[in-house]
Amino acid sequence: MKKTGTVLLVLLYSSFSLFAQQDSVRIAPRLLLADTSFPSTDWSRPPAKNPFPFRKALLPASLVVYGALAVKMDAFQDVNEKMKEEIWTERPHNMFHADNYLQWSPAVAVYALNLAGIKGKNNFRDRTIIYAMSEVIMSSVVFSVKKFAGEWRPNGKDALSFPSGHTANAFAGAEFLRQEYKDVSPWYGVAGYIAAGATGFLRMYNNKHWLSDVAAGAGIGILSTDLAYYIYPYIKRAFFKHKPVSTMVMPIYQNGAVGFGLVHHF
Repeated sequence: MKKTGTVLLVLLYSSFSLFAQQDSVRIAPRLLLADTSFPSTDWSRPPAKNPFPFRKALLPASLVVYGALAVKMDAFQDVNEKMKEEIWTERPHNMFHADNYLQWSPAVAVYALNLAGIKGKNNFRDRTIIYAMSEVIMSSVVFSVKKFAGEWRPNGKDALSFPSGHTANAFAGAEFLRQEYKDVSPWYGVAGYIAAGATGFLRMYNNKHWLSDVAAGAGIGILSTDLAYYIYPYIKRAFFKHKPVSTMVMPIYQNGAVGFGLVHHF
């Protein structure tokens, strides 16, 4: 007699404080059982061609290039300084920490919309794995580049300014929202990008990042999600072929640590 149970393993793969967030975002447990119907797939057919959208990647790639050039080029650094003067030096103000929470809003909106009955592109399992892949790609790039670049923040707190992790996270979520709901309405994506743009502006408003940090973070976030959507069909076909999938992975952020929860039904 088969027994059905759920094993929840929370694997924290990093304790670095990439995001100075004060409260973690939690997904209600009942979401795990929502929208988990797995359509049958004819695995005997060869995978459809899935060309990477290079043209669409030009803009975010240009943002990354601009940000990278600004680390060393005086002309771009002058732009950073002028932006700081306009936002912070000439108009001193109190900090507004909404960016710590706003960065998560586009990704949370994907699950909130589905919970409200507005179905997106993928079921819960697929979209969660895609988002987790995007977060892994994005955070890996951000962590590595921060250590390598050694760019000082405008407030002089540390040398981990480039690129902006908050902004990268926000734009990864905005692109995730756009991809999932672009066939329902383009306005969902627009709303997500507005929230991401506001996150980037607040990073400069709070004197935590330069303009170039924000630009590069935005590009990295968008490209990370696009890459996740591109490679997931191949991973799905390679690992899930002829197998009923009963495992789901979701990203977790708690008390400054980034990790993943693994849920397996057996």
